[in-house]
Amino acid sequence: MASLIDRIKRFARSPQGQKARARAERMARDPRNQARIRRLLTRGRGGGRRY
Repeated sequence: MASLIDRIKRFARSPQGQKARARAERMARDPRNQARIRRLLTRGRGGGRRY
């Protein structure tokens, strides 16, 4: 049985994986998504607590 890392590598090299990577890169460039990620990271680090 292939290890999880091997399966991920194989997917990343496949046409489907290339499409998924391109889509993720496009989404990462969107300023709205960047702000969303920043908010999530802040909350994850405990910096966004609201009382």
